[in-house]
Amino acid sequence: MLVAALLVALGAAAHAEPTRAPFADDLLSNLEGDWRLVRQIRGEEVENSVDASWVLNHQFLRVHMKDVKDPPAYEAIVLIGFDDDAHRYVAHWTDTWGGKFSALGRGTRKGTSIEFRFDYPDGPFFNTFTWNAEARTWTFRGENQDAEGKRSLFLLDTLKRTP
Repeated sequence: MLVAALLVALGAAAHAEPTRAPFADDLLSNLEGDWRLVRQIRGEEVENSVDASWVLNHQFLRVHMKDVKDPPAYEAIVLIGFDDDAHRYVAHWTDTWGGKFSALGRGTRKGTSIEFRFDYPDGPFFNTFTWNAEARTWTFRGENQDAEGKRSLFLLDTLKRTP
């Protein structure tokens, strides 16, 4: 009976979840809060509201973008975290285009930028988040890459804090 109790206790310990410290990031912490996003896309300008907050035991920064039109033409929820083992950022991108176009991007930080790469069937897409500390603004630069490796601008988002 003692052996059985020990086996049960060991089994429970093996299935216990590890305690995770909150993910703290000196760059992403600047994105927390409410923003006005102006997007340049395909020759047009659109506006989105953005709110970003830490979720899931402070493991991910949830970035919620929503077109200001009623009803909104576009909405996205992006969860940004960090893979400690791979030493890179992850971005789970979901939006109004549905599950077929949802994607997992992986990113690396260079200074005040994180470049995320999303691999789609028609080729990679890069979204580079850059913090301008002096202006206290963000830019998100989205680029397609062709088969020869040449990138072309798809969108440029500029984020400014809402009062």
